[in-house]
Amino acid sequence: MKKPLAKILDKQHLKGKVANINKSYLTSHNRQRLEEGAMQPRKSEIKKIMGVVFLLAFIIFQGSRFLSNDLLTSEQPDRSDRLSALIQEHQMLTAIDAERRVNVNKISSIISRYNKTMSEEDKDRIANEVYLMTRKYPNLNADFICATITHESAKTWNPTITSPVGAMGLMQIMPATGAFLAVQEGIEWTNAEKVLYDPIINIRLGCRYMSELVDMYQEDGGLAAYNAGPKRAELWLASNRNDSTLVAETRDYIPAVRKLTDQFSREGVM
Repeated sequence: MKKPLAKILDKQHLKGKVANINKSYLTSHNRQRLEEGAMQPRKSEIKKIMGVVFLLAFIIFQGSRFLSNDLLTSEQPDRSDRLSALIQEHQMLTAIDAERRVNVNKISSIISRYNKTMSEEDKDRIANEVYLMTRKYPNLNADFICATITHESAKTWNPTITSPVGAMGLMQIMPATGAFLAVQEGIEWTNAEKVLYDPIINIRLGCRYMSELVDMYQEDGGLAAYNAGPKRAELWLASNRNDSTLVAETRDYIPAVRKLTDQFSREGVM
């Protein structure tokens, strides 16, 4: 009886083990299924999140691209305007420089005609200063200034020429007048020789004075005032240009400068 009982006990024990194994398996399998079921929503949520992130990234990228295009488009007219302005400025400067070179060459040729010993460097400096005065004083042109200097310097263009009455330099400026003009021009007045024998300063002072006189009395009246003084010029103009109101020197001075101006004007570019 013991053996059969033992066998029965063994079988029952074995069945119990099997049942426990099955139970353990089912419990483990069910847990796994539950875990997989719990994980499944997480994966779908991740996919949704990734989709939203991608969509936002796409929107940001496209928006920035469109914004950049708008900025470039809005800046394009400004760039074109700046480029056009630069081109126009360059053309204007080129034209001014071409005009300057033409006038400087012409003035240099006039100087050479009357002063054959002056250095090329001095001629260029003087010619350039005359041109600058035409830019500074629109009522004076190069022919008129050259005619005045030619006559005032007795057709020598000698920077250190001095008249019997004491007028000095290319435009024959009296020391008292020169000292007054130097203050207006902001030039230090050391002494008459140093200031008025400097051809650049002399032309600068003389053209300033002549421009003021031409503004007040027109060209012929300005010449009369430059030679004989403003009061004499006012009397001459008030008398309907009656030459008897002028001294002989001034009566000759006005047509002489006018004749030289017309001559230089007719000669044109040399």
